[in-house]
Amino acid sequence: MKNSLRRETSRTAQERQLESAPMTGPELKQLRVDLGDAIGTTLSAADMAKLCGLASGDGADTIRRWEVAGPSLAAAELLRILAMASDRHPILEKFNVFDRFNIPDNERPARREEFREKMRDEVRRRLA
Repeated sequence: MKNSLRRETSRTAQERQLESAPMTGPELKQLRVDLGDAIGTTLSAADMAKLCGLASGDGADTIRRWEVAGPSLAAAELLRILAMASDRHPILEKFNVFDRFNIPDNERPARREEFREKMRDEVRRRLA
């Protein structure tokens, strides 16, 4: 209990808010750009639909609607996880295993980068 309280206070209020707040349409648009930059290609609305597991027929239209009104809560949660592939988005607390006492400080940046590369590979796999 004591450790979980300490860990919670180490996170900023903004990080906690980002994890629980609904994603807006403009945030989704920016995420499309950020993920594209992370994997080195431009992502279309159809690509984002694939990432969300939407049907290929009308998935792109759903993404375009979400880019105005914001995605569903389930899609937003998945997209926040995939957003960790980009250096522009934080690693969510439940995935942050790098700040544990058993990870030497000098290894943490390399481990974070390795994690982000694995997330990029996951994005590429979902698009294939």
